[in-house]
Amino acid sequence: MAADVKHGTWTYCVDLAPDEGRRRTRRRGGFASRAEAAREMAAVLDGELRGVYENRRVTVAAYLREWLAARKSELAPNTYAGYADCVERDLVPAFGRHRLPDLRPRHIEDWIRAQQEAGRGRVTVYRVMATLHNALKVAIRSWRLHYNPAQCAVPPKPRAAERTCWTPDEAAALLRHDKEHYADRLTDLFEVMLGTGMRRGEILALHWSDVHLMDRKLYVRRTLAATNNAEIRFGEPKTEASRAWISLSPRAMAALHRQAALQMNAHPQHRLEGLAFPRPDGRPLRQRWLLNQLRKRTAELDPPTIGLHDLRHTAASIMIAENVPIAVISKTLRHTTLAITINLYGHLLKDSADQAVTALSSALDQADERCEGATDAGQVTALAA
Repeated sequence: MAADVKHGTWTYCVDLAPDEGRRRTRRRGGFASRAEAAREMAAVLDGELRGVYENRRVTVAAYLREWLAARKSELAPNTYAGYADCVERDLVPAFGRHRLPDLRPRHIEDWIRAQQEAGRGRVTVYRVMATLHNALKVAIRSWRLHYNPAQCAVPPKPRAAERTCWTPDEAAALLRHDKEHYADRLTDLFEVMLGTGMRRGEILALHWSDVHLMDRKLYVRRTLAATNNAEIRFGEPKTEASRAWISLSPRAMAALHRQAALQMNAHPQHRLEGLAFPRPDGRPLRQRWLLNQLRKRTAELDPPTIGLHDLRHTAASIMIAENVPIAVISKTLRHTTLAITINLYGHLLKDSADQAVTALSSALDQADERCEGATDAGQVTALAA
């Protein structure tokens, strides 16, 4: 350990365990005192011994920004924007000044308590804490922390509010109203969404090259994401299972045929290409504008106000009401697992469960009657003998 007389700071130098036969020396300077340099050198040696090195010169703010930058390329734009918002709006102001190894559960618990007392939404608080918890898990996996101080501090995930779905009559009423009063591209877009259960980003990113009218199918190849309703970009579907073929009903086929005819009539000199449901200039529709149009048209009728994603839930609820097997519904909605479908729509399966136990009881009754009939026949045979 040596002092830098010129700059008035201390530097430590220590030999570490060889790596593949090569000598390793760690040298760090800039410490204000000998004691500070000695503590850091001791932490390095302790980290070498236990396999975890807690760098006391790294703040929570620096680490969170480093973690965020490393994940940017692998996250969807909206997901990254949500993480960045949590980091810069909440986590850095609340915990950024702490050294990463000094962050404690009490710091996190105090912040949560203050947010709750200020009336902050439970969902917002949960998302912020879940972001911190995920970031610190990476620090543990990379041997930069001994434990995750947010492990037990994250509040329970709030239960999602039950979504409002339209009945078949309400959905049909809106579609009929659209055809009679608008007969535009949105009329056909809402028809296809309700007829396939496609997500809003998927329908807005649908290209004619992925529509196979002769085969009565379309292929979900991409999705449209809007960050803060400003930056629009095409991206990969939500999951690998989302990238799949979708069968088209006669109603959805008719809607796509109408839309194809409208575009061909508007540009007779062009081939049918580009987006299936674009703006007049060919650019993608904005989700916010589409939502406003749905609510405007809904307000002209009696159905409850719903969001764009609720059209997908409505499609699922109608299939459930029509006793479509849950495995088929899961495949149609392109969920990764059957469990996701059951978790999302289990509350709508009550009638199906009633039918299932009724069928089970009926089958047992019939089997019981057969057994009783066989017993009576055996007794008659015995008496005759």
